[in-house]
Amino acid sequence: MSPQSPAPKVLIVGGAGYIGSACAVSLLEAGWTVATYDDLSTGHRQAAQGDLIQGDIRDRGRLEGVLRAGRFDAVMHFAAKSLVGESTRHPLRYYDVNTGGTAALVDAMLSAGIKSLVFSSTCAIYGDPVRLPLDEDHPRAPVSPYGDSKEMVERMLAATRAREGLRVTTLRYFNAAGALPEHGLGESHHPETHLIPLALQAALGQRPPLALFGEDYDTRDGTCVRDYIHVRDLASAHLLAMRRLLEGDPGDAYNVGTGMGTTVREVLQAVERVLGVPVPYEVAPRREGDPPALYAQADKIRGALGWEAHHVDIDDIVRTAAQWARAPRY
Repeated sequence: MSPQSPAPKVLIVGGAGYIGSACAVSLLEAGWTVATYDDLSTGHRQAAQGDLIQGDIRDRGRLEGVLRAGRFDAVMHFAAKSLVGESTRHPLRYYDVNTGGTAALVDAMLSAGIKSLVFSSTCAIYGDPVRLPLDEDHPRAPVSPYGDSKEMVERMLAATRAREGLRVTTLRYFNAAGALPEHGLGESHHPETHLIPLALQAALGQRPPLALFGEDYDTRDGTCVRDYIHVRDLASAHLLAMRRLLEGDPGDAYNVGTGMGTTVREVLQAVERVLGVPVPYEVAPRREGDPPALYAQADKIRGALGWEAHHVDIDDIVRTAAQWARAPRY
């Protein structure tokens, strides 16, 4: 992509959701043009950037029509079902939407002559860690239908890259966190399952005390360790990855995390520092399938794309989320 090239036009599939809308803002800030394709089953109309086209990712015909009519250069794909617990109760809907939906999207892209895709993947494809930090060569053994559906997509995309000329990069997120309050964007899930918004809402009296699942793990304070990556840093990774694809690179798979682990108790302490009030919580039994620690090795994306996480302080991440939690726009 040369400096003289016109600004790319990107369709953000699943762009009315938490991460998709933040990535759309990042592209707009870079001078790119975006449109959002979303069925609004979990996304929010108010979060969508650019023109909003309502539709299902499984609707291959509609997708192809949208892609042809819009003359898009590339696609970013965030549309997915993402609740691990629900996936164990209803696995078929996860394979249908996550795996089948992605197949429909890629088929529509190739039919419309669009060859560049950035795909939203997850560290859940690794399953229980056999070594830490988790690098991209870690064995892939997902323990839920959610993780399995994403791992299946990664294999499908790799085969399509090798055989059908798709340029595709998959970004394996760790724990997306934080908000973009200056853009009126933040987390709004129903039900909410992420620790930081749950802790903020409990501290603000917006929900009952937080359930702290397990305090007897082999970690520095007995609670689980996770890698919290600010949504703005995630967005910058998407922008860098897409730039490289549009320059002709075939793409690759990268972890996107800080490489730093934060315990549940440390998150609660950060919320207390930011809000000035403690987080009410009750200790609950461990959840099945929760490993003691998960955090990234992100050297590969730093070396290949020049990406860096800039919001690595947990107080900084919580502070942006707290601004949103006090006055959510949707």
